[in-house]
Amino acid sequence: MLGLLKRRLRRYDIDSLENRDEGLIAAAVGFVEQTLGRYHRAEVRGVERIPPGAALYVGNHNSYTYTPDTYLFAAAAYRKHGIEAVPFGLAHEVIFSFPVVNQFLAPLGAVRASHQNGERLLGSGRKVLVYPGGDLDALRPYRHRNRIVFGGRRGYVRLALRAGVPIVPVVAAGAHATLLVLDDLRPLARAIGAERYLRTKVWPLSLSFPWGLTLGPPPPWLPYPARILMEVLPPVRFERTGPAAAADEAWVARCADAVERAMQAALTRLAIERDGASRERSRGS
Repeated sequence: MLGLLKRRLRRYDIDSLENRDEGLIAAAVGFVEQTLGRYHRAEVRGVERIPPGAALYVGNHNSYTYTPDTYLFAAAAYRKHGIEAVPFGLAHEVIFSFPVVNQFLAPLGAVRASHQNGERLLGSGRKVLVYPGGDLDALRPYRHRNRIVFGGRRGYVRLALRAGVPIVPVVAAGAHATLLVLDDLRPLARAIGAERYLRTKVWPLSLSFPWGLTLGPPPPWLPYPARILMEVLPPVRFERTGPAAAADEAWVARCADAVERAMQAALTRLAIERDGASRERSRGS
């Protein structure tokens, strides 16, 4: 028992591809379904669209570090296709390096977010999950909860093109309603040098329980039990791939536009369905 505890508490190399504990992931699936799945009345659609082999999952980032849709999607993918469909995640270096966070995420398959790690994973036939919007998306204001906010970031497209793999969009509606971000306060983030020291472009003002009004990245909070609807969209395959295609800025922009328009259309559709169902329940009660 002591040996197991020491292994769990050891600090993991954030660039290693060998940290993932497949037994732990298999055991966690039922827990995720019984906790997050029930609490958020979650539904994950389209998992049958996940292709075999290497692929890049691209998601809209929600609810800062809570990100319940990440675990809900992974559990649904496991149930349908097994461990091969569960992604390795490219995680923000600063957050991933924190004690406890490091020991929690690494066995689940997280590695430091970098093109090198992404290419290594995809090149070995694995599936990888990225959130291109990063901090801009994860802490976007509540009024933008139903928007895809990637901020012009297109590195994910270059990664997919270089590796020659399809992009599989994964869209979640409702996951960002578990935390009320009043504003992302980008000017304040610039003024205090948040990007230089913490690699974040935002310094949010949020409202949560039990902390109330919080300025800056919020500590762990009790999430609102918002219903979460998710959908895996059909894989996006590109006519041109390889290093030359990835270096063609016009082609990269065209590919990114196609992916982001498809994701925004899906998010809008899911949000309308979700909000409509909520209104029906309110009238029924």
